Amino acid sequence: MVLVYSHKITHRTKYIFRLIFKDVLKTDVTFTDNKTKFESSTFPKINYSNHKTETGIFFKSSYLLFENGIKEQEIELFEHNNNKCFFRVSSDSAMPFDVFAASFYLVTRYEEYLPQIRDQFDRFTAKESLAFQQKFLKKPIINIWANEIAAIVKSYYPQFVFPEKKFNYISTIDIDNAYAYKHKGVLRITAGLLYALISSNDFKHRLKVLLNMAHDPYDTYDEQFEIHKKYNIKPIYFFLLGDYGVNDKNITVKNEKFQSLIKSLADYYEVGIHPSYASNSDVSILVKEINRLKKITHRDVKKSRQHFLKLTLPLTYRNLIDNDIFEDFTMGYSGQVGFRASICSPFYFYDLDTESQTDLKIFPFAVMEATFKYYLKSSPQEAIKEINELIDVVKSVNGTFISVWHNESLSDEGIWEGWKEVYVTMCKYVNV
Repeated sequence: MVLVYSHKITHRTKYIFRLIFKDVLKTDVTFTDNKTKFESSTFPKINYSNHKTETGIFFKSSYLLFENGIKEQEIELFEHNNNKCFFRVSSDSAMPFDVFAASFYLVTRYEEYLPQIRDQFDRFTAKESLAFQQKFLKKPIINIWANEIAAIVKSYYPQFVFPEKKFNYISTIDIDNAYAYKHKGVLRITAGLLYALISSNDFKHRLKVLLNMAHDPYDTYDEQFEIHKKYNIKPIYFFLLGDYGVNDKNITVKNEKFQSLIKSLADYYEVGIHPSYASNSDVSILVKEINRLKKITHRDVKKSRQHFLKLTLPLTYRNLIDNDIFEDFTMGYSGQVGFRASICSPFYFYDLDTESQTDLKIFPFAVMEATFKYYLKSSPQEAIKEINELIDVVKSVNGTFISVWHNESLSDEGIWEGWKEVYVTMCKYVNV
């Protein structure tokens, strides 16, 4: 147990100290604004205020955790232990910056509440972020800072033992398009054949698949099962169950083969909803899609990841909370790999508008194969190198490495030739 004193205990203070100590360092923390109680305590102690106390470790506070509301912040970055940091404080502090305020700013996605330029899909982009602009997007900087805090606590209280942390890997797979050619209904199948015929785009192969003379390239589920069995990995599957639209093109949920696929995967692995692009602007659509998955699996739906990674704070998360989703895996960027919230540990969403911690647990991912293929234009070999480097970074802080993959990229055909090996290599490397 670590005791924290502050002259003012706010929701923000409680949230970030619990995140650092409970979520990352796996240690209980308690709070007091009573200086006498603090001084007499025999627990390891942290003084988070503007003035030193007679006992305890002094982490000088800045202003952010004692504010309410959202406003532009003055972010002046400088180097500390080869890492960028901000919210500088005086030299008598245990660290030369307010590590708790800086962590709060990053993990709550404070900057995403401020005026911003968004992309064509109305998303906050990596290039607009402080972490990308200051070149620390590929570092889980909050975990690095947390370990530094733990080292400082240990130096003051040598007998105190932090629980051992272990590296963890979570594979997540989105089913946006369960099959390339099959089970899509007469109109879509006919249109696809005509387009292939006119464009000379693999008409014969498409026809063979439809006639059951060839394997559907997106039907990679048996291969996935073998990979996961070999490397002892239990992935989480997210199913797109939205109605057909410009940005939502999976197979109709009425299709029996699609329902059978969902049920078979749910027999072995955890499954969640992949809310459609359309659902982000209409909560009634979200409700409908969640109920569809419930009906198919006969289970409550507790996990989600937004299709297109379409995330609007705090609205998207509020809609999930209102519909009893307790875990979300959307926190990451389409256009860049790395750590959108500067952390590689699951954490609870803090709603800056209501100034409260919610029950929604956020699982931030670090890599998505589509990012390498479509945005970074990486080769499979280049992707393997960068994925391994990110895994090493997460291993160095004993964090959680989360990947996003799709069934079609495991086909090893067409534009995805060579990418099955990327996934296999990643699954192997996390176990090294």
